[in-house]
Amino acid sequence: MPPEDFGFGTQIRKSPYFDATVRWGARAFSVYNHMYIPRDFGDPEENFWNLVHHAILCDVAVERQVEITGPDAARFTQLLTPRDLSKMQVGQCKYVLLTNAEGGVLNDPILLKLAEDHFWLSLADSDILLWAQGVAVHSGYEVNLREPDVSPLQLQGPRSAEIMVELFGEGIMDLRYYRLRECELEGIPLVVSRTGWSSERGYEIYLRDSAYGDTLWERIMEAGRPFGLRPGHTSTIRRLEGGMLSYQADADIHTNPFELGMDRLVNLDGDYEFIGKAALRRIREEGVRRRQVGLVIGGERLRGPNTTFWPVWQGGRELGQVTSAVYSPRLEQNIALALVATAGTALGTELEVVTPGGARPATVVERPFFDPNKKLASA
Repeated sequence: MPPEDFGFGTQIRKSPYFDATVRWGARAFSVYNHMYIPRDFGDPEENFWNLVHHAILCDVAVERQVEITGPDAARFTQLLTPRDLSKMQVGQCKYVLLTNAEGGVLNDPILLKLAEDHFWLSLADSDILLWAQGVAVHSGYEVNLREPDVSPLQLQGPRSAEIMVELFGEGIMDLRYYRLRECELEGIPLVVSRTGWSSERGYEIYLRDSAYGDTLWERIMEAGRPFGLRPGHTSTIRRLEGGMLSYQADADIHTNPFELGMDRLVNLDGDYEFIGKAALRRIREEGVRRRQVGLVIGGERLRGPNTTFWPVWQGGRELGQVTSAVYSPRLEQNIALALVATAGTALGTELEVVTPGGARPATVVERPFFDPNKKLASA
C-alpha cells in the first residue's frame, strides 16, 4: 500500500521511519503521542516468534522525549518522580513513574541521564511536555524544556547483540543493562541504550537527526539479515508474558503506584520533595482498595488482544476489570493483567471474566508469567 494511503490528517505526525516501515510491510498503524506507530506486519504470533528466537526492529519514534536542561535540571527532574534519583549516574537509565498531586500515574517513561544537567524522559502515551512546562512555570527552578529531534528504534531479541556488534563493533558489548552511550554510526548521531519494551535482550537506538531516518532503518536491516532480523512491532504477547505495563491500558491518571505493586519506585522517606508525596504517604498509610494481578483465563484461545476492558466478577459482585489480555502460544494459555478489589487478589483465587463472547473462568497467578527475574533482558 502506498504511504499516502495511510492518513488521519496532518495533525497526526509521521516518524522518520514511516516510509521505510511501509516499504518493509507495515499494513496498519495506530496513533500514540499524536504520531503513527506501525501495529501490523502480518501474523502477530510470527512477530512474537521472530522476537523470541531471532530479532525484530520496531519503529518506536512515538516514544517522544522531554528534554530537561539547565542549572536546576536534576532538581526539577526529581520533582516529577517519586523514584530516588540522588545516586543516578551520567550514562544511566531508570524506569520511573511520574505522578500528580493525588498520586496518580501520569506516565511511566525511561529516564536517561546524558549529563549532570541534561535528562531525557522517553515517554509512554501522554502529553508530559505540557505537564512539565506547567510545573516549571511555578517551580522556581531554572530549566529549559523542549521536545528534541530524537526518534528511537527498538532492536530487540536474543540476536540483537550480534547485530549491534556488526553495526558498532565489539566495544558495544561493554554496554550494561540500563546504561546508555552517545555514538555515531557512519556519521549518523545516536544515543544507544540497553533498554526496551519486550522483556527480551535488546537495545534502543535514539536517532538525533530525523533526516537520517530512512538511511538508519535500511542500514540496521542490512546488518541484521544474516541474523534473522525482521521488521516488527512491539509484541503484546511478549510484553504481557513479562508483566509489562501499557500506559492508558494497565495504568492511567486514576491509578497509583501501590495499586500496581510498584512500591520500589516510590521513596517517601527521602529529604527531597516531589509532586504527589503527601498523597502517596496517605495512600500507603490507608492501604489500597484494589491491586493489579495476573490472570490465566480459561476457555478457548483468545483470537487477539482485548480492545475493551472486560469486567471481573466473583460471587455475583463485580470486583474490577481486565486491562490487557492475549493468548500466549509459548505458554499455551490466555494471560491477562487486571485491576481488582483486594478481596480477589490472593494467588489461586477463582474469578469470572466477562468477555464479548461470554463469561470465562479465571485464576489469579504470579506475574510476570515468564522469566520473572528478567534474566533474558539483563543477560
